[in-house]
Amino acid sequence: MNPENEIYTLIDRISNLLKSEARTLGSELGLQSVQQDTLYYLSICNRYSDHLIALTAFLGLTKGTVAQTVKVLESKQLIKKEKDLVDKRVTHLLLTKEGEKHIQETTPPSRFLSTIDSLSKKQKNDFVDQLRKCLVTYQNFNNLNGFGVCRNCVYNIEEEGHYKCGLTQDGLAEDDIKKICVEFE
Repeated sequence: MNPENEIYTLIDRISNLLKSEARTLGSELGLQSVQQDTLYYLSICNRYSDHLIALTAFLGLTKGTVAQTVKVLESKQLIKKEKDLVDKRVTHLLLTKEGEKHIQETTPPSRFLSTIDSLSKKQKNDFVDQLRKCLVTYQNFNNLNGFGVCRNCVYNIEEEGHYKCGLTQDGLAEDDIKKICVEFE
């Protein structure tokens, strides 16, 4: 097998194992895979990305499917909707305390954490660097921007220990810059 095919096969296999474990953990609350993925996304996205359109783009599904997923999660009281204080056209999707608790207990899955813990700090950092480069290159080849970590974005401006989004001119909290954003470049 050539290296390109082997890399693909390894990433695909790891992805399937992660999804399988996540499905098992989500099934304890009666969640389907897409519902588990939605909760996870809402736990890692920032305030510019916690709405239906960004969620739909992240999951790569139809708006109808994602809207139904949101309804189910709302009915299970794992997420709630909240109107934006400034722009009333925007509705934020937020994890409830129960949703946060579920994600904290299940993501990343414990078997995956045990596997990664077997690597040295240098191996982990090298692995992250290589995966990040691979993701960015793949996104560039496919003209797909977005969903990168805010602190690594070209719009992120640090001034005297404070952060600001150069796109929106909004101030950013320390928590904001650790999360992913649909506007990432």
